[in-house]
Amino acid sequence: MDMIHVRAVSPAELTDRIVDLLADDRYVFNLVVQRGLARNPDGDAIQCDILKGAANDVLRGLRELHLDRHGSIVVEPVDMAFSARAAAAETGQLGALAHAPLWAAVEARIRAEGTYLPSFYVYLVIAGLIGAVGILTNSQILIVAAMVVGPEYGAITAIALGLDRGVRRSVRRGVRALTLGFALAIVTTFAFALLIRGLGLQPKAFTLGIRPVSNLIDTPNFFSVVVAVLAGIVGIVSLTEARTSALLGVFISVTTIPAASDLAVSCAFGSYHEAWGSFLQLLLNIVVLVVMGVLVLRLQRAIWRRISASRRQAGRTSDA
Repeated sequence: MDMIHVRAVSPAELTDRIVDLLADDRYVFNLVVQRGLARNPDGDAIQCDILKGAANDVLRGLRELHLDRHGSIVVEPVDMAFSARAAAAETGQLGALAHAPLWAAVEARIRAEGTYLPSFYVYLVIAGLIGAVGILTNSQILIVAAMVVGPEYGAITAIALGLDRGVRRSVRRGVRALTLGFALAIVTTFAFALLIRGLGLQPKAFTLGIRPVSNLIDTPNFFSVVVAVLAGIVGIVSLTEARTSALLGVFISVTTIPAASDLAVSCAFGSYHEAWGSFLQLLLNIVVLVVMGVLVLRLQRAIWRRISASRRQAGRTSDA
């Protein structure tokens, strides 16, 4: 049984409307109201458990009553629950809706990744340097390591959510963080590659132009688009379903950090044609991931909204 626990504080003038909303919903259980006991904010304490598949509608109703503005709402996962009534409602009435994403939690996860602390830029720089070593030594393992270390996908999904919700501030902050982060990574990696060249430490194979890893990165083509599209789909779906293993697969599928590293290394060694190809690869992957993020978010919402509407209609028909 998949449930969430909601703790809310309501102003006294809103409490009756909120209690009516919760009590009338067949997927809300264990409703407890304690009037006048809450502090900071002051008001009435309300607690209940909601089947996760129906929680989107309930939370939307609470926010339409402006409870989030005049009081507070706290949502927690329920690890274990024993309730025959709740289990019967989930299996017999919710159907496919029982597996619907909790959109408030999905957006909270994406927004959390859209906070650009100094560590965000440190990780990008380190990932760029690891990628540069992988390119110089033709090490695919190090390229994969650079992809995993890079934090850029969080910024990309934050931009996608901002575009989807029309929040320009989120889009601006994400674009600024990506631009500054990749600029720092490229400049640092360029200086590192210049140092390697100046000291003559580059491997002989790289000097002879034997660069299979670099060639894969700096030649964007149809397959680059296909991989970016598929990674964009998997990334958003894994976020909505909280599947970290699938999300890790996205990190090692897209050529963003390696492209930035190859751009810097190619410039340091005077390979400007390859540098241009790497720049196009970097831009292509970021744009495709953002576009797919927006499209998949909207498509998933539309699909689950339709399932929810069908389930509500079926519920009204059975009640009649």
